[in-house]
Amino acid sequence: MMLKQKHIRQLRTLGYLTVGLLGILLIISAVERKGENRVVDVLVDVEKLPDGSILIKKEDILLAIDRSFGYPLNSIPVREVNMERLERVLEEDPFVLDAEAYIDAKNQLSIRVVQREPVVRVIDNNGLNYYMDDTGVKMKTSQHASPHVLVLTGNIPPHTTDFLEPKKEHLLKDLFYLAQTIREDSFLEPMIEQIHVSNRNEVTLVPKIGNQKIFFGRLRDREDKLRRLKIFYDEAAPYEGWRKYRSIDLRYDGQVVGKR
Repeated sequence: MMLKQKHIRQLRTLGYLTVGLLGILLIISAVERKGENRVVDVLVDVEKLPDGSILIKKEDILLAIDRSFGYPLNSIPVREVNMERLERVLEEDPFVLDAEAYIDAKNQLSIRVVQREPVVRVIDNNGLNYYMDDTGVKMKTSQHASPHVLVLTGNIPPHTTDFLEPKKEHLLKDLFYLAQTIREDSFLEPMIEQIHVSNRNEVTLVPKIGNQKIFFGRLRDREDKLRRLKIFYDEAAPYEGWRKYRSIDLRYDGQVVGKR
């Protein structure tokens, strides 16, 4: 009797293993069949910037893929799509911060793109015109949108990939940090629209409100100068009105000189 029960258990175990093996074989077969199927479509989702801007569109992304791979991806089997390479190609575009790609159950290639956000625009004396993101990465201008950001103009040195290195002295680094300080200040950010650098590396701020010039001077003590500017705008200017001042001078230690 015990031998019979043992034999039954062995047959049952064998049956489970057989069913499991068949299930695995069916899964492998389904995966292989799916791999032979072609990509039926390429879906692209570009996440908008906070202001709603789209700097890179679906057609730009598809063109970049065609140029890199040499053929449209909806012309090849699913198993031949190199996802890692695809994401790497897209992230090489200066407009793209992050890209994720996957094949869904319908054999559609889905691509999700997070755009790099420009925070400052540079228009220098040599005719160069580009954006930078909040890490200093250089971005070309877009044919689809022109984000409204703080503008740097005038005598600006060329952008280099290492200009933000801690021990590196670079005028563009000082300008970038000045722009960042203004951008992150809820009082100054809506008031200042341009930072201009003269041939003597003297800085002038251009406000959105009024026509006056704000003489910032050399790029030192930026936080103290901006603090004094905020006090002037907040306490002194309202009594007379900002538009009555032709200039505001921050170059003298501890002072703000307003001229009408």
